[in-house]
Amino acid sequence: MHSLMSFPDLIGLIGVALILVAYWGVQTDRLPAADWRFSAINGLGALLIMVSLYFTFNLASFVIEVFWLIISGYGLLKAWRNRKPKQG
Repeated sequence: MHSLMSFPDLIGLIGVALILVAYWGVQTDRLPAADWRFSAINGLGALLIMVSLYFTFNLASFVIEVFWLIISGYGLLKAWRNRKPKQG
């Protein structure tokens, strides 16, 4: 008997949930797109989806997740460069 969900599927679904939560946060004005957390959540979500794709590969999905991860990395770098110094 097969289980309904494998461990890689679970990891991938957690990644999907993270990306959707980040997107929902931006759309509902709960999370600014320029906030480092938005890029971090998206990047982690993409990474988890890529882990699941290692077990069941799909080229199109892999390509979009690579770019999602790169863009999230850019967002994190931009947020790091724009951080405000702590006041004394």
